[in-house]
This record gives sequence, structure tokens and C-alpha cells, in this order.
Amino acid sequence: MTHDKRLQQLKLWLGEQLKSNQFDLSVASADASFRRYFRITHNHQSLIAMDAPPEKEDCRPFVSIAKQLYSAGIQAPEILAEDHQQGFLLLTDLGDVQYLSVLNQENAHTLYQDAIDSLIKIQLTPATSLPAYERTLLENEMQLFPDWFIKQHLKITLTQHQQQLLDSAFECLTENALQQPAVFVHRDYHSRNLMQTAENNPGILDFQDAVNGAVTYDLASLLKDCYISWPRQQVEQWVAYYLKAAHKHKIIDKQYKFSDIIQWFDLIAVQRHLKVLGIFSRLNIRDNKPEYMHDLPRTFEYIIESCDRYPLLYPLKTLLLQLEIAEKLNLEWPKPQ
Repeated sequence: MTHDKRLQQLKLWLGEQLKSNQFDLSVASADASFRRYFRITHNHQSLIAMDAPPEKEDCRPFVSIAKQLYSAGIQAPEILAEDHQQGFLLLTDLGDVQYLSVLNQENAHTLYQDAIDSLIKIQLTPATSLPAYERTLLENEMQLFPDWFIKQHLKITLTQHQQQLLDSAFECLTENALQQPAVFVHRDYHSRNLMQTAENNPGILDFQDAVNGAVTYDLASLLKDCYISWPRQQVEQWVAYYLKAAHKHKIIDKQYKFSDIIQWFDLIAVQRHLKVLGIFSRLNIRDNKPEYMHDLPRTFEYIIESCDRYPLLYPLKTLLLQLEIAEKLNLEWPKPQ
């Protein structure tokens, strides 16, 4: 393991918290941010240490939301010790079995039902203290698509007409998000942030950017996952399972039927996937993290699917066809008749 300065500081801090220097430390994971996670073995117990450099990351939202979720019976890490000045946290260990590593056709139904059941619990958690997922934030996220994917990754400069098409698409997607009931939104609820656990499955991570926003956002993150995809029929069955529970718990009023929810779901997924294409491109270009690039085609394919399904996405479809993005990603998209 690289013996960097922060790692030495973390070891000293852990020694103070555990009241012992007799522990083993190994890399647990890193994510797309500046946070790092280490697994500590001490007295036959496994714990997790988060290293979040204070000049780069703010631990306070993670701590606040973790405590809120944990107290609501959701399988989030318990905060055992915290030092915001140094940017260190000591957490319970939810294991190392990501949903992504175990999902298959045989277990998917059970694992996704567990994830949807937990999502319902999350959405029943009060969200009024969270930042609003409002117009500016939604638009700023989508702006990552032209700024990083189109301009930086594809090296394309949009014409004035193409920019107008994109603006029209952004307005449509923003309105779709804002018309939905607002709930607690995890904002990154997918197979790399869900851990398979023996009890109270799944364990839930990476929730520090939670907001108060569109009810179908996390469902779209889960079922239109950038890292794994499922047949449309199967996805719709899981959406129906979610809707039944959301109606039961009064998260969504019964006046809203499946046809309403599936359109909300599909369109909010397009908003998310435009953002993600920009994020993946930025991670590659700015942060020298190219490992996300092989997920670009799957992410873009979700957008293709929805553009073909919904006439109100015609401006976006027109733009994407003009830019020939599908061809650049080795995807097939029927040309306009």
C-alpha cells in the first residue's frame, strides 16, 4: 500500500479511536470522488475508515444522512467515530459484495425487490432538510453533456440550431422532473452502491449527495443502471412492483397510473444519463479515470430507447442523429424515414 501522508494520519487517528495499534488496514474501495475507503481488521472485527480530504470533500452531509437512514431502519453504515477537521470517519462494514458482482438472471428478481423495498423506506424518510432538486441543479447536471461529452470527448461544436434543439430537450426533461412528487432522493442508487447483505438487504452507500426531488429518479438509477441492463419487460415489471408499494404507502397518489409513472421514469432517466455521459467523459479527461468509458455505449443506448419511444423527445433525437453519436459508439439507431 502506498504510504502517503494522509494514510499515516489516518493510522494515527484510528489508533486513537480503537485505543490500539494492533489492526490491519487494506484498501476497500475508491469512488469517482476524492474519497477513499479502507477496511480495518481489529479484534476479529471488520470496520471501514473513510478518508475524505477536507479541502476536497465535506463529510458532514454523509454523517447527517447516514444517521437519518440508519435510524429509519435502512441498512446504511453506522457512524462510530468522526473527525471533520481531518476528514476521517470510522464506520460499520457492510461487506464487499456489490450487487453488480452477483446479479444474474436467477437472483435479479429477489435482489431488485429488496432494493425497491429499501427505496420505499428511503422515500418515506423526511426530506425537507435536504437541498431541493430544483431547476438550476437539474440544468447544471445536464450541461455536463455538451460541456464534457460533446465538446471535450467528441470534439464537436454545436451550431446555433443544434444548441436550440438541446435547450428544448433540457426544458422538456426539467419540466418532467419538476412535475413529479418530491421525496428523499439518494441520487446514485445503483448496483455499485448497493451491497448484498445477509440481513436487511441491501446495504446502501454513497448517499451524501441526497436531495429532495423527483420520485422516480432513484428508481431510474436502479433499473436503468449505467453498469448493467435488463430487458424492457423485466424493467416494467419491477416498476409495477414499485408503484404498487408507492401507492400503498401514499408516496404516489393513486390518481397516477402506471402510464404516468413509466413516462416520468423514462424521462428522468434521460436527464440522468445525459449527466452521466458528461461525468464519465470528465472523469476520463480531467481526472485520468478512463475505466468508466466502456460504460458510455450502454448509457447512451438508454437515451436512444427513450427517444424512439416518446415523440416529445424529438428535438433530442434530431440532435443526436445529426451528431451521429450512435455510430461513434458502435450502436445501431434507425435513420429517420
